[in-house]
Amino acid sequence: MRKSFFVIFLCLFTLQGFSQDFSSEVWHDGYLVTSDQDTLSGLLKYDMEANVVQVIQNQVVKTYSSHKIFYVEIYDKILSSYRQFYSIPYDVNYNYKIPILFEVLYEGPLSLLSREQIVQESTNTSSAYWGGSFVRDVVAYTFYFLDKEGNIDLFTGKRADLLEIMYKHSREVREYVKDNHLKTDEVRDLIRITAFYNSL
Repeated sequence: MRKSFFVIFLCLFTLQGFSQDFSSEVWHDGYLVTSDQDTLSGLLKYDMEANVVQVIQNQVVKTYSSHKIFYVEIYDKILSSYRQFYSIPYDVNYNYKIPILFEVLYEGPLSLLSREQIVQESTNTSSAYWGGSFVRDVVAYTFYFLDKEGNIDLFTGKRADLLEIMYKHSREVREYVKDNHLKTDEVRDLIRITAFYNSL
């Protein structure tokens, strides 16, 4: 009996550990600037996969597509930080651009952008009494670089591709990454690398 109670407790604890709130699923304080330069303040919720932002004003929910958005800023209550988004034209097919939402992680002559989506990840769990695999939702990020001419390059996360994007100072960047033991597929390290490149 005691063993069965322990197993039930472990199941509940594990499931609770896997459940979490995602920033895209909650409302945040912030404001939105439309493509017509109107500013709307209130509670905002963003959806980067659908490229829309919702705003609550006077108890009414208004939905804006990326075609109608210029800039969005929120205070993310999940991450406890301010976040900025721009709607920027991007090649979705050959010679066909549409504005989509990008988060700005670092802004400079070479800016670091990202997009996020919620994906499912399989996790293996084992204990002395019980084991198995679980599928949980996690946030996955895709990174991009925006240059001064407005060109956006998708970044694969590989060091060789990063050095190709940062070709003007590739030798210095290579040494900086090596000396500081940085990983080119982790957001904090990527921000540091981008800031270093822009300082050269």
